[in-house]
Amino acid sequence: MRISELASLTGTSAATIKYYAREGLLPTATRTGYNQTEYGAEHRDRLRLIRALTEVGGLSIASVREVLAAVDDPQMPAAVRMGVAQRAIPRALGEPSTEALGRVHALTESRSWQVDPGNPGFAQAASVLDAYEMLGRGDLGASLASYAQAADQIALADLDAVSASPAPESAAETVVVGTVLGDALIAGLRRIAQEHHARQRFPDSTSHRSP
Repeated sequence: MRISELASLTGTSAATIKYYAREGLLPTATRTGYNQTEYGAEHRDRLRLIRALTEVGGLSIASVREVLAAVDDPQMPAAVRMGVAQRAIPRALGEPSTEALGRVHALTESRSWQVDPGNPGFAQAASVLDAYEMLGRGDLGASLASYAQAADQIALADLDAVSASPAPESAAETVVVGTVLGDALIAGLRRIAQEHHARQRFPDSTSHRSP
């Protein structure tokens, strides 16, 4: 297909497609003549993946490049690929305190989780605990164990999806897509579940609907 058709199929401008090609984010296209290039389904699929990673996942182009390299590396173990995706997700967090990090590490040890000490989740969770303390709401940290239990189930669901992928290349993409976009999915479902349970626990809240 021509670039105009590819642009129409993916909702991506021709200029952006050319930019992605220059940045090495797309598979090499076939030259069919002077100033003419033929694109295929692999370009369509890759553009849709890039759009999802940038628009929903919030990844920068530099992070997308790293994530796509992980997807395209058939020798990369799934756990390493997942780590690449985790580190690509933008986090606007400061340096956590030693105390908060210690709490998170203690929690993972109590659950016998085998985790790389460099996993970005440690700093992220610890920074939230620090924020609770800063706000004088350290009591909110009491839910840490419950959140960990829920996270355990979510992580297992993620890996079930990877195991169900029919081919190695689709499994690689599932790891990345599930990790990057999964955060947005879980956040959305959490908001829905919060409203449901709030209505059950506080029946009078049903009379106050969001605008």
